[in-house]
Amino acid sequence: MALHTHGSNNPNGISSNGDRYAMHPYFTFKDLVTIFAFLLALSVIVFFYPNLLGHSDNYIPANPMSTPPSIVPEWYLLPFYAILRSIPNKLLGVIAMFGSLLILLILPLTDLSRIRGSQFRPAMKLAHWFFIVNFVILMWIGSQHPESPFVEVGQIATTFYFAWFLIIVPIIGIAENTLMDLATDNN
Repeated sequence: MALHTHGSNNPNGISSNGDRYAMHPYFTFKDLVTIFAFLLALSVIVFFYPNLLGHSDNYIPANPMSTPPSIVPEWYLLPFYAILRSIPNKLLGVIAMFGSLLILLILPLTDLSRIRGSQFRPAMKLAHWFFIVNFVILMWIGSQHPESPFVEVGQIATTFYFAWFLIIVPIIGIAENTLMDLATDNN
């Protein structure tokens, strides 16, 4: 509430004062609708379908003498488990798994575009959808057994995951800035 009342960055990503949204009533209402929709979905899952996201192996009594053949983490950890398994060296796999979360911190430094939002950046929108598809592929690979085709696909998807932050985002930003400079210099 304090952030929306006192103002924040422009969500359009442009700096002119004429194209700004009113922060307090618009975004406060938008946030409240989102919170209530989330609470409704959470309540339906908790009260009516509590085992919807569970795994059937959770109901097998634990046996300390045998490891189950397919150990799979929860669904929200599957992409990071795929990154962990895609690197053969154990230490480098753990570093890559934690690095896949910490790399989110350098995104403000690697996004070199002058326009901060993706609303007016079609190349960044396309790259973002490639990133989403890659994340879903990593999620799927994390749930599969570490066999021959899945390991190679996981390595390619892991490479693309890190390349998106370190290579693709800066190249798109530089290309968009260059094209914008060319378009404004010709006029």
